[in-house]
Parts: sequence; structure tokens; C-alpha cells
Amino acid sequence: MKEQVISIIINGESQEIAVKPNDLLINVLREELGLTGIKYGCGMGQCGGCTVLVDGEPVLGCITLAIAVDGAAITTIEGIAKPDGSLDPLQEAFLDHGAVQCGFCTPGMILTGKDLLSKNPSPNEDEIRTHIKGNLCRCTGYDGIVRAIQSCTTK
Repeated sequence: MKEQVISIIINGESQEIAVKPNDLLINVLREELGLTGIKYGCGMGQCGGCTVLVDGEPVLGCITLAIAVDGAAITTIEGIAKPDGSLDPLQEAFLDHGAVQCGFCTPGMILTGKDLLSKNPSPNEDEIRTHIKGNLCRCTGYDGIVRAIQSCTTK
């Protein structure tokens, strides 16, 4: 298959990368760019482990063609830490509130939480649970995740 060069801004850095028409975003991020924070779970867009932000919106990398994000700004879990390398407040909150167990769902949950907080800085518990419902977690029971996101709301 013929490759096409796409231009993306990944975690604030401009990149040009050659992709095939059927390359999935998750594979390009993990295999070509070494961004392994994005997780491959179900491969069908059902678990949320592959969530990244594309132009600020949550997107499932396992069902998104890389060619479809040409010209977009993509944020992965690796891109939300502060410039000095310290963790984002939501990442800290996940640690502080026991929202991380096996860690498989954590990158997608955090990016989904950041999306919610960017749109609604003061969500209630029901709004948080509704917003994260597309991200599956088998370990935490979601309570720690909800508490972590709540701790980052503006009161």
C-alpha cells in the first residue's frame, strides 16, 4: 500500500510521519512514535484503554485511522505532565485517591477526566460517572477514579 505523509502535533511537538491508509492511530503512536501509554484493550472501541485527545476531544485510537488525524493536535498521557516532568494534578489525584491499581485503564481514564474538567470544571458525581462510562476498569470499582476527578473540580 502506498504511504502518505501526515503532519500532526503530538504532545505539543510537530511531527511528520508516513502512514499507510489502513494504519490505526494506536499502532502509529505505540510502534512508530514509542508512546506506549496508550493501551490496546479490546480493539473494537469498547473499553477506552486507547483514549487520546485529538484537538481536545477524546478519540479511541484502536478504531481511528492515523490518516484521519492529519493536521490535528494529539495529546497522550505522556503529554499532560508539566514541562519540568512533574505530574499533572489529575495524575497526582489518581495516585492520592487509590484510582490506580493495575494501571491499564488509567491513561484513558485520566484523559477522559481531563476532557470532562475542561468542559465542566465542577461536575457532580453523576456527571463524572456518565462521562467516564466508556472507559472500563476491572480493578477499582470506579469509586477512587470518581474521587480523584472530584478532587480536581473547582468548587
